[in-house]
Amino acid sequence: MLRTRKPTSLDKPTHPPTSRATTHNAPAARAVAALAAGVLALSLTACGGDDDKGDGADNGNDGGNKATVQLPKLDGQKLEVAAVFTGPELDNFQKVLDEFEKRTGASVTFVPTGNNTSTFLGTKIEGGKPPDVAFLPQVGVLHQFAEKGWVKPLGSEALAQLDKNFSDGWKDLGAYEGKQYGVYAKAASKSLVWYNTAAFEAAGITEEPGTWDEFLQTAQTLSDAGSPAVSIGGADGWTLTDWFENVYLSQAGPEKYDQLAKHEIKWTDPSVKDALTTLGELWGKDELIAGGASGALQTEYPKSITQTFTGDAPAGMVFEGDFVAVTINGDTDAKIGADAKVFPFPAVGDDSPVVTGGDAAVALKDSKGAQALLTFLASTDAAEIWAAQGGFLSPNKEMDQGSYKDDVTREIAKALLAAGDDFRFDMSDQAPAAFGGTQGVGEWKDLQDFLKNPDDVAGAQKQLETDAAKAYGNG
Repeated sequence: MLRTRKPTSLDKPTHPPTSRATTHNAPAARAVAALAAGVLALSLTACGGDDDKGDGADNGNDGGNKATVQLPKLDGQKLEVAAVFTGPELDNFQKVLDEFEKRTGASVTFVPTGNNTSTFLGTKIEGGKPPDVAFLPQVGVLHQFAEKGWVKPLGSEALAQLDKNFSDGWKDLGAYEGKQYGVYAKAASKSLVWYNTAAFEAAGITEEPGTWDEFLQTAQTLSDAGSPAVSIGGADGWTLTDWFENVYLSQAGPEKYDQLAKHEIKWTDPSVKDALTTLGELWGKDELIAGGASGALQTEYPKSITQTFTGDAPAGMVFEGDFVAVTINGDTDAKIGADAKVFPFPAVGDDSPVVTGGDAAVALKDSKGAQALLTFLASTDAAEIWAAQGGFLSPNKEMDQGSYKDDVTREIAKALLAAGDDFRFDMSDQAPAAFGGTQGVGEWKDLQDFLKNPDDVAGAQKQLETDAAKAYGNG
């Protein structure tokens, strides 16, 4: 999401991730400054909603502009594309597929993977009927599939588009052992807090919080004014991993983050204790959480957003990535930039964190059609069509930024690109799927249990380490 779910595991643990994009030696401060500057600018520039497409928003939307990438004729060929996308997210992606069909003559069928992306695809592959192209929301799963020989390397045309349009960091994320397999056509900036401007105004809040202490104070002010302060989609465990990752990166720093991501340090490390203790300052106060902890654990990700921007007593704030805009635009009447605004995840340490995510398109069949679709997805043409629909972020550095549907997303995208390769990729997405991407077990379940009982920091650490050691195979 950018997705509303993460994939689940295959039975065999994945290969530990080794992407260089998560181990840069350059300080993360530049990325933090870029994202913070971009988001802070929203208070001045973000006044448009669904109808504010900005200059060039129609670029490629109807395929009317001159194509920048040449695609082969595929008349009569049928392709299948599999991804976790549903609802408005799928509707938006369908516009990209429609243009691909128009240009090539191919017929493309979308296959939903459901929540269990890796299991779904693994079953299809082992049964001899894989889709032509699939979107993998986890680096760890891409590595696992590459190790098994299930994904095909990019062809020369796709590589040319990738080299032209993407930075080394995003290319590295789609590579494994020296070969390029994935195109990160869809990215996510996962260090954002969205808020209901009416709730802030009613509570007399005039400034966005910049630090964790200020964030807690803002939540208390909202609660005292009668608004549920923070909406949490705890029924989907992946949202809780994102909470942890942002707190941990800001508090422990990028070096520790990289070490924990590769399980070079244990989850019983004091730095994890500190992060969980910090989270407990919010999760341990039912009055600050919409529905309390028990209610949060019954709230799925989409509802965490709708209950922030709809109803008689909407919540004041909801944390998640730029893709929150998909649900705001599709399932509420709130206008982004007016009714719904955004600020960077508050700084727990010296800087606000910059955590990213993404969906990598890969070929599961060695076919002309699969390579053509990957070539298109790596192009500016596809990125601009997708961006014009809203609720989408691209790491494609050559695309027309005016294509974004609203000023909020445009500024977030500019900030992400300005960060270059100084970012940290979602930690749970780097982990073996058995630990970081499986519903009901591993990190997802352990953090849900911690949300139930945030006083038991030591118990949470012990369980996290037990599950991590088993999945990584290095306990």
